Order: sequence, then C-alpha cells, then structure tokens
Amino acid sequence: MSTSATPKPAAAGPAPWEQYRARLEAYANAKVNYDFSRQSEYTTETGWRLDDYETDLPAEAPGPPEAHGSFAAAQDVLRRYAFPPPDLITGIFRPDGPLENRIMLLRAQFLFFKFYFGVRVSGVTDEERAAPNGPERVWGYGYRTLEGHFERGQIDFTIHKNLTSGAVQFRIHAVSQPGRIRNPFYWVGFKLFGRGLQRKFARESLRRMQELVAAELEKAPASQTLPAPASSIGT
Repeated sequence: MSTSATPKPAAAGPAPWEQYRARLEAYANAKVNYDFSRQSEYTTETGWRLDDYETDLPAEAPGPPEAHGSFAAAQDVLRRYAFPPPDLITGIFRPDGPLENRIMLLRAQFLFFKFYFGVRVSGVTDEERAAPNGPERVWGYGYRTLEGHFERGQIDFTIHKNLTSGAVQFRIHAVSQPGRIRNPFYWVGFKLFGRGLQRKFARESLRRMQELVAAELEKAPASQTLPAPASSIGT
C-alpha cells in the first residue's frame, strides 16, 4: 500500500529588517548630515530645493476622520512606508518599533545599481489646525538624511482632512540639496539623473497612495470615527 505525504510549505525567509540588521544598527548613532536647526533659513536663494506635491484621496463625510475611511487607510499606508515605488525606493525598518525616531534603511535602485542610505524619522504630526479652507485634521511624519546619504535635507509626508468639506489629501514637502558624494562616477550620475529621480519618486508616491487607499476602502466595514488627535486647535 502506498501513501503520499502532503508537501510542507517552504519555510518563510527572514523579514527584510532582519536580513539588513547590521546595516540598520550601523545607523543607530549616525548623525544627520546637515544643520537642521537652521532649516527655516533654507530657501532656493541659499541653494536649497523646496518641493511640494499633493493629490486628492477619496473624500469622507464632514467631521472627524472615519475609522475605516480614506484618512485612516492613508495613515496605515504611510505608517508602513508602502507608498514609494518599489522599483525606485524600498524602506526597511523594524516594524515593532515606535514611529518616532525610527531608523529606516532606504534601498534605492537605478538602472543596475543599488544604493543604501540611512534616514531618521524626525517627528510625528497628529493635530487639528486652522487652514485657509477651514479646520483640518493632519497626521504624518518626516525624516532627515543621515551621514553617507547622497542628499541632505528633510521630507515630510502628511495626510489632511478638511473637517468642514470632508476632502482628504496626501501631501509631500521636501527641502533638499545634494550631499557629499566622494565617488566621482556616482557624483556624475547623481548630477545627471538625481533631480529627475526625485520628481519620479514624488509622482509615483502620489499615484501609489491613491491606488493603495482605494484598494483598502473596497474592504472597509461600516464607518466609525477615529480617536481625537494628540493636539487640537487652541490647545
């Protein structure tokens, strides 16, 4: 009598952050590669690039963000750093750690090259604030470049909900300039293609955020509201 054994599924490999544990740990005490205390002084006139991008996400009903609505779905995508185009940038980090001061290893791909850079989350925004079109709920975070990065600066990612109209947006704000690139071959490559890659990152990130939020909303249950923000207007 013959018997057949059910094949065992292949064992899952280590999580990406475990594969890159040594690289992540190497950035634990790395310094930011520019003077961020003077960031308010950085303008196009002083040699910095200031970029702003935004895209509309599905609107919600007026009032606080819904627990399973567009704002919450975008929060989840943003927290997981799932929105960048994977053929350009992949973020690697410990998923069980706090978002505040998170160290992320960014794996950048261009043509047949791969580069690894470190960034640190510089702050988390969770508040209600006044805006020209009425009060809005804002959630997001930014990160700063660490030593060894080809760029210097900070990029902020925020989700905004207008509490009066229910409109929801994803916004990107970046302050940057080229960093020190010792390898002359990489310096020339970044000089030729760096700006175009910055813009591609922003455009594709907006598009992917729209797609990922839409996919999440298709699975969403009935609406409830999110908890109040950490800080509110007038506090």
